[in-house]
Amino acid sequence: MVNTEFKTIADLLKDFPTEQSCINHLEELRWNGNIVSPFDSNSRVYKCSLNKYRCKTTGKYFNVRTGTLFDNTKIDLRKWFQAIFITKILNTEISSIQLSKELGITQKTAWIMLSRIKKSLKQNNNSKNER
Repeated sequence: MVNTEFKTIADLLKDFPTEQSCINHLEELRWNGNIVSPFDSNSRVYKCSLNKYRCKTTGKYFNVRTGTLFDNTKIDLRKWFQAIFITKILNTEISSIQLSKELGITQKTAWIMLSRIKKSLKQNNNSKNER
């Protein structure tokens, strides 16, 4: 079980030392051992190599990133987790320039990450308010 009470980025990186540990955590959060195709929730799913899955009904491949804020990016999940920690957990308003320096990425990449994180957080707040 992963600690969810991170006080520092060092704590976060200790619990997520590799990309695979991040993937495993997201799969547990998203599917809890019951993998569901984002293309057809009733379809059978086949596990393929390199953390990919295949939807039997549509024949499309997907992974844990598909349909999430991490979708269609080559950014390591460890960087994503750090960016989310900085923006959400620390409740810090950070510029894309500062985030790029903190994570060792380009300003453009940091801007994309921040915009996706903010959009995701806004969607989560809206869905919680609707309940």
